[in-house]
Amino acid sequence: MTAERVVVSYSAALSETARRQLETQSFRSYLHKTHDEARVGDVWEEFVGVGCGSTRDVSLRVERVDGGAEIVDETELGYVTREDGRLEDE
Repeated sequence: MTAERVVVSYSAALSETARRQLETQSFRSYLHKTHDEARVGDVWEEFVGVGCGSTRDVSLRVERVDGGAEIVDETELGYVTREDGRLEDE
């Protein structure tokens, strides 16, 4: 069964630049290509570009899955912040 929507969280300590990268169509496409399933509690270790050839590690935790576990092109991806008080590289 396919997922209609998957909501992942990222640390509230993540920079604004990195947050903007998460929202790009290219990053969403990347997640669709690299993850074929999502279950609540899964953690996806990713990285985003933050300018001048630099990257930032990002831990995305699956918070909610509407429908089944299978991620397809039509699966909507949503983001929320989590107040864990940690930077991603700590």
